[in-house]
Amino acid sequence: MTQAEKEQDNSKEKEKEKEKEQQRGVKRPIAPPVIPEPLQEQIQSNFVVVIHPGSRSLRIGRATDTLPVTLPHVIAHRHKQSGQPRYEHSWLLREGLNKPDSNEQRQNGLKMVDQAIWSKKMSNGVRRTPVSAEQARAYNCQIRPAVLDSSSRVKWTNTSHHPPYLVGDEALYVNPSDCYNIHWPMVRGQLNVHSGPGGSLTAVLADLEMIWSHVIQKHLEIPLKDLKYYRCILLVPDIYHRQHIKEVVTMLLLNMGFSAIIVHQESVCATFGSGLSSACVVDVGDQKTSICCVEDGVSHRTSRLCLAYGGSDVTRTFFWLLQRAGFPYRDCQLSNRLDCQLLQHLKETFCHLDQDISGLQDHEFQARFPDAPALLYQVRLGDEKLQAPMGLFYPSMFGIVGQKMTSLQYRSQGSAEDPHDEHYLLATQSKQDQSSKSSADRKAISRPGGGFDGEMSSQGGVGELSDIPRVCGSGGAGGGGMLQAEMELGPVQGESLVGAGEVDEPLSAHLSRKTAIISQFESKALGLDKAILHSIDCCASDETKRKMYSSILVVGGGLMFHGTQEFLFHRIINKMPPSFRRLVDSVEVITRPKDMDPRLISWKGGAVLACLDTTQEMWIHQREWQRFGVRMLRERAAFVW
Repeated sequence: MTQAEKEQDNSKEKEKEKEKEQQRGVKRPIAPPVIPEPLQEQIQSNFVVVIHPGSRSLRIGRATDTLPVTLPHVIAHRHKQSGQPRYEHSWLLREGLNKPDSNEQRQNGLKMVDQAIWSKKMSNGVRRTPVSAEQARAYNCQIRPAVLDSSSRVKWTNTSHHPPYLVGDEALYVNPSDCYNIHWPMVRGQLNVHSGPGGSLTAVLADLEMIWSHVIQKHLEIPLKDLKYYRCILLVPDIYHRQHIKEVVTMLLLNMGFSAIIVHQESVCATFGSGLSSACVVDVGDQKTSICCVEDGVSHRTSRLCLAYGGSDVTRTFFWLLQRAGFPYRDCQLSNRLDCQLLQHLKETFCHLDQDISGLQDHEFQARFPDAPALLYQVRLGDEKLQAPMGLFYPSMFGIVGQKMTSLQYRSQGSAEDPHDEHYLLATQSKQDQSSKSSADRKAISRPGGGFDGEMSSQGGVGELSDIPRVCGSGGAGGGGMLQAEMELGPVQGESLVGAGEVDEPLSAHLSRKTAIISQFESKALGLDKAILHSIDCCASDETKRKMYSSILVVGGGLMFHGTQEFLFHRIINKMPPSFRRLVDSVEVITRPKDMDPRLISWKGGAVLACLDTTQEMWIHQREWQRFGVRMLRERAAFVW
């Protein structure tokens, strides 16, 4: 008998045994579902779509495109019934501006800015001569506009065919008399869920799907039915809302029909786009500023900060300063979206961070609006052009009261779809590991000069909470106590604000005190330079901190002012910890890596990601998401989910 005949007989015998077992009712053990290994296949970059959604702008394109399609991230919905009240989500206005203390806080912030401007000498060694707003006001109040053209050549969007929705610039130029609601689906980097019309999570996700589908069809010329042949790379904020990310991934894979997806953080993609291996990434957007230290493609979790202000707050502050100086365009309103666009343009044109530019200067600008003649205005400005962007370093000048201004990264609260998460792993640790860990912590606390002994003895275990919390990284409660807190309690960064001397106090008292300190920290509006120093100080080792100081990467469109690089450099070296002053020669601020537009660097990094061989194992396929859901993000995401 040949070998082939023997194998055939063996397979027949095995089949007969299986049939007998089924007849006898023998039950085989059910193997638990195993998340499959990602398929290794060659991916064509022109079949990968990179999506970078922002609060103000959407950037989307194929990974092979030189530049992405960029358009306003806004949608206009036609009213379903006549007589329906009109709703428009304001762009420059926000909560907390009209509080009783807002104006006083704004004035105090302006005084600090003026003091900072006066205290620094110009490059020729001479102090700046302060310019009073009244000097500019006397001239500007006399200005009358000149008519350039009887027609501004700017038209309202044609809605005669009654489109159900409009996207991007078409939505911005909808006539207010038309029956459309205006929605911005993202605000301060997160989904714009609110209590008003169109503010439910379902409605916001539907808006995102409409906007992205429209751009993919119209600008990328990809039919939606062909998306099953395409993959998607989605850029998400460094501090993200897990439920929102899950819903957006579901929308992209199951509703829009992409075959696979990679989810990655903006800061890490910024390092890819700029060609840096490690950097402290400072992303100043339109409505939020995020700071994070990235090392070798990994975002340090404890270094993440999100500040609830950005370029739009500078624009609004610039308008307030223009009004003080007698702004000649007197009908300008923050509630008018076309006026907001004009103010944005004036900020980008006139504002700077160059302290060598001083004195009064004359400027001119054009105002072109639909159904109105084109007008030319003359305006005389002094320090207003420098004061407005300095609000990023003195955010009290924004006049925002009673709002959460600083966000930290919180640990997952758990998901019913992902029972074997980090909470499960912590809860099932062996008692031996737990006891050995606690004894090691006790030794660290009792050892003279070890751990946080000095911090505890003077302050009862609670770090000093000034503008920059001291008990962060190596400067305070680092090491074992922070690890213990991170393992046992909720927020990651919150524990770096609390010492570990409260080992013997009740857990409830510890938690309540910790919550109070975190809420106090989050209510503070850190200036940009202080926030950068805080983020770097939260890195674990001095070597990592040196890397971060030597590569501070500024991306996003909110800090694109003349003189930014030198201004931020001097702010950082003047406030660095004394132990790092000797490294002052190695501090570097990078504002335009490879002469690229800083607004596009993160998107470009997403496109680079699509071409890397190492990303093969990061793809989440549609079938895998249908079967395993959010567990796939924990298994495949390049960051700790």
